[in-house]
Amino acid sequence: MPLRLQGQDYVRPAADLDRLVQELFAEIQSDEVAFEDVYETLLLYYQTPLNLNTASREELRGLLLLSETQISALLDHRQQLGPLLSLYELQSIVGFEQVRSIYRVAPFVTVQSGNQNAARGPLWQRILHEDNNALFLRYERGLQARRGYAAADTTSTGRPLSRYLGSPDKLLVRYRVSHTRDFSLGFTAEKDAGEPLIWKPGQGRLGADFYSAHFVVQERGRLKTLALGDYQLQFGQGLLLSSGLQVGKGAETITTLRRSSLGVRPYSSVLETSFFRGAAATVSLHKTVRATAFFSAKKVDANQQFATDSLAIYDTFSSGISTSGLHRTTTELANRKRLHEAVAGGNITYTSVGGDFAAGATLVGTHYDVALQRRPEPYNQFEFRGKDNLAVGLHYSYVLGNVLFFGETARSSSGGLGTVNGLLASLATNVEASILYRRYDRNFHTFYGQAFGENTRNINESGVYLGLKVRPAPRWEITGYYDQFWFPWLKYRVDAPSRGHDYLLRFSFAPTKTSQLYVQVRSRTKDQNADLTPSRSVPQPIPTERRSLLLFYDAAPSSSISLRTRLQGTHYRDDGATPHTGFLLAQDATVRLNRYLRLSARYALFDTDDYDTRQYAFEQDVLYAFSVPALFGRGTRTYALAEVKCTRHLTFWLRYAATQYRHQQVISSGLEEIEGSLRSDVKMQARYTF
Repeated sequence: MPLRLQGQDYVRPAADLDRLVQELFAEIQSDEVAFEDVYETLLLYYQTPLNLNTASREELRGLLLLSETQISALLDHRQQLGPLLSLYELQSIVGFEQVRSIYRVAPFVTVQSGNQNAARGPLWQRILHEDNNALFLRYERGLQARRGYAAADTTSTGRPLSRYLGSPDKLLVRYRVSHTRDFSLGFTAEKDAGEPLIWKPGQGRLGADFYSAHFVVQERGRLKTLALGDYQLQFGQGLLLSSGLQVGKGAETITTLRRSSLGVRPYSSVLETSFFRGAAATVSLHKTVRATAFFSAKKVDANQQFATDSLAIYDTFSSGISTSGLHRTTTELANRKRLHEAVAGGNITYTSVGGDFAAGATLVGTHYDVALQRRPEPYNQFEFRGKDNLAVGLHYSYVLGNVLFFGETARSSSGGLGTVNGLLASLATNVEASILYRRYDRNFHTFYGQAFGENTRNINESGVYLGLKVRPAPRWEITGYYDQFWFPWLKYRVDAPSRGHDYLLRFSFAPTKTSQLYVQVRSRTKDQNADLTPSRSVPQPIPTERRSLLLFYDAAPSSSISLRTRLQGTHYRDDGATPHTGFLLAQDATVRLNRYLRLSARYALFDTDDYDTRQYAFEQDVLYAFSVPALFGRGTRTYALAEVKCTRHLTFWLRYAATQYRHQQVISSGLEEIEGSLRSDVKMQARYTF
């Protein structure tokens, strides 16, 4: 007869998102990664932690911090012995023997028994009394004058030069409250630097440039999720619908390879393009079958062009959708919400009782009121043209012993196919491996897909990825991957079919549960058009090679002090030319003086030959924000961040950051140009919880 014992309560530690993101992402080579979305997703897990006693296999996968072996062991433990009594019980489960793995996942999970929502009263009372009701106010501003804010001037032809129409202030207001498997309610308003505050209700302008709101309820009998307002969708491997925590190729070479079917999720980010606006619902048709339907209608940014050829198919068209979300100049405002987009579709998924097998189908239809037609360049020959696109896909996942098989295949109305298939395998208790093959035809079109790939979009690409993770001894871990990819058709700045490869190797050592040391090598080779020379009169792709080395040490000498040291370098070369190099050395320090005050700071030196060897390094920021500046040239980068807990309800953040360049009198170009060698900004944020 099983004997129930009362377990000890485990105090969840605070989430160190900056450290976690650095562990997941290998190296930042672009500032276009949606880190805002990543932070939002991780914070959502922190505020509404997964209940390990009720979380499904798919929900556990979505956290990206648990291996398939650990998930299977946890589910088997629940089935055989019942619900966990405490998070401490994880230590008795196979795969969780290392305290470090529990410490890593602890901020994002909880252990509760029974239906915690049953006795919490009506919904409005649950919302009112929820302890994570929070209102955020944020202000940010660059301190140096930029050309875009200067007085209007004219060109030699008498036309006025472009200027920003608003102030350099960046403003954010956000309210959010949520509870696991119950509800989520949120509101966000944002004005970017340079955007004007416009109050014209008749034109749909209500002060700030961007508004977002959502209301989501979950677990109402057969109705599993109902979302009204702004929401996200994630099904299969993200070939047709993908959002939230997407890492791609990173230092975590196993668990991040597979996408999770998380279904309908609330949206509260300030990214102005990657969401749906309307309604979505998921219902349970059977205990093993769930169906989702959704509809979205919103206006997106796009230019407007007119055909000059009388034989053209479209008299009026747009050459592309803008995703920057910036509306600072007359041109950007003219393109604001010019295109009406309607998206509708659904998904139906069967999941076996044990969760070992799942399969489903997804349908997505997209309609624009004005045709999309890219510029008539050869590399655009197979891009989407027209007003309508219909895509249909099938996805699956199957656990067989220690191997997880997964994949998704889809077809768009152009006839193009996209497919991604892979497996994760536990070869031994300390060895894991992964394989993934993808192929996206040059005429495969999807607007909200973001499956695994080298390109930012799933089109014109094939590739094979191999990943490995080995733990040869306690505290030691070796991770690596090799990815070979091909582009069958032309690309921007690549005037021929091309190919490349990418590999990473990281040796990691954890002296204690709160410290970590690793060294990482990464190399990427891709074809790109060479510069024209007397001997090369036409564009010709040549291989370009970028190699980087990273040494990172994170230590906590005491419970109140944290130190992080980063040394990284880059070597870039093309066509056998003289290699270019770039380096960065950064030292971070965080001190918690008492329960009310926490101070963080960085001092960094950087020296790069050019933009190709620019350096990216994560910086600590105010809660819900991120900072990954691109540093090139020669100079220093510093920042200081103070977090002050004023009262039980009010927390305040103040951040100052500055980049001081050497031997440079002008920074940036165009409207962002600054005269001088210093660029700095200040950011303030207040959070009131109630």
